Amino acid sequence: MLAAIGVAAGAFGAHALRGRIDALSLQVFETGVRYQLIHALGIIVATLARERQPRGALAAGWLFAAGVVLFSGSLYGLAFGGPRALGAVTPLGGACFIAGWLAFAAGAWPARP
Repeated sequence: MLAAIGVAAGAFGAHALRGRIDALSLQVFETGVRYQLIHALGIIVATLARERQPRGALAAGWLFAAGVVLFSGSLYGLAFGGPRALGAVTPLGGACFIAGWLAFAAGAWPARP
């Protein structure tokens, strides 16, 4: 669902928003879309990896989802003129993305016997 919404948001930004919001706001919106799409794929990979690396894949998927909500969601809000305080939420989403990739990597690391 996050991937489908990301594609729809990208199309919306490219066609409906161009000329309706300023160039900087459009760039902020497109950054949110890009990170949403990347991490939607990350959730798919983490889901497929759960059987082989259950330790990190589940955590990674949830962290990626939280990152999309916090990071991309705050950027979407900022692009549409939301309160500037949303800018304080964006790094929390970025931290979730980083933690998700670290959890995924840790889950792939061979367990000690």
